[in-house]
Amino acid sequence: MGHKILISAGEASGDRYAGGVAAALRGLRPDLEFFGCTGAEMRRQGVETLVDSASLSVVGLVEVVHHIPRIYGEYRKLIAAAEREKPVLAILTDSPDFHLRLAKQLRNRGIPVIYLVAPQAWAWRKGRVRQIRRNVRELHCIFPFEEQFFRSHGVNAHYIGHPLARVVRPRLSRAEFYAKHELPERGDVIALCPGSRGGEMARHLPYLRSAVDRIGAVREATFVLAAPPGAKSRFGERFFEPLCGGGRVRYTEDETWDAMAYANLTLAASGTVTIEAALLGAPMVTFYRVTPVSWLLGKALVSVPSYTMVNLVAGRPVVPELMQGEMSGERLAGEALRLLEDPEAMETMRRELREVRATLETARDPFETSAGRIDAVLREKVQ
Repeated sequence: MGHKILISAGEASGDRYAGGVAAALRGLRPDLEFFGCTGAEMRRQGVETLVDSASLSVVGLVEVVHHIPRIYGEYRKLIAAAEREKPVLAILTDSPDFHLRLAKQLRNRGIPVIYLVAPQAWAWRKGRVRQIRRNVRELHCIFPFEEQFFRSHGVNAHYIGHPLARVVRPRLSRAEFYAKHELPERGDVIALCPGSRGGEMARHLPYLRSAVDRIGAVREATFVLAAPPGAKSRFGERFFEPLCGGGRVRYTEDETWDAMAYANLTLAASGTVTIEAALLGAPMVTFYRVTPVSWLLGKALVSVPSYTMVNLVAGRPVVPELMQGEMSGERLAGEALRLLEDPEAMETMRRELREVRATLETARDPFETSAGRIDAVLREKVQ
């Protein structure tokens, strides 16, 4: 019987990264057995599911309150499993509110913790740095500026590169995508990326519909809604009616990269999708809304020059961002029209997005880098 590893991710992007590391580790150590909190990608890699990562995916300081009893139950499940299975090591990915608490319990039980995808302690809740320093054996960072920040605070941090830099590309050709969704050759194609969680999409859809109407009133444009996989089955047929009801918007699922790659412009909810757009060289306008209370509480705690990761990586404002009160149908349409009517501005943005991509690319596969470091910890632990 091989050694067991507890592995956990709390959202779709973390699941992809954790699944990639699990696959790379299996290449080094075929005898390893994985169990924990999984999404679709980790399940594809044969990780035993004790908790479904979808149950942890909640955004907002206020919104999470209603889910605390359920999330605490999942937390207890993983602690009980660690005590029962006695893993030789744990890999925790993103979701710091959940995983930093879990890291403490695992460290107390003598289980080394590798933390994949650094919490944004450089932006807010800097007290997390102490938790990481105390409870995490190694922190694997996917943005280059994070390694220096955490090392300066005594954390054993390592930049592994951004995993998406090697995998983000369209699946279909432009001709295939246009034919599949009956997109016209004339006029603009604008991709709409409202987010991946139900709550954030529900907040964003009415504003996107307003922007669609405003843009469509002055330009010949077709819109493509890039919904996450299985969105209609999870949220119901009527969920997207506020945006798609007028017939001007094409609905797609699990085709976000194709939609952004072949659109003239993308309207993207701030998050991982903006990094994906940057890697595709796709010009964008970014936006985000939470509840008013969450915004007020968060704004008092956050100290960053930008809320969009693309701008943070670039170190300057490369893409427009419309956050909270600045996000309206009128402002979204205004920024979109400004770019669509200014080819020089669009080309400048594409050039700067190429620079962002170059910053995130590394010579070695980030999953292999992470797996190699984890393997070294395993060898030391087993010896």
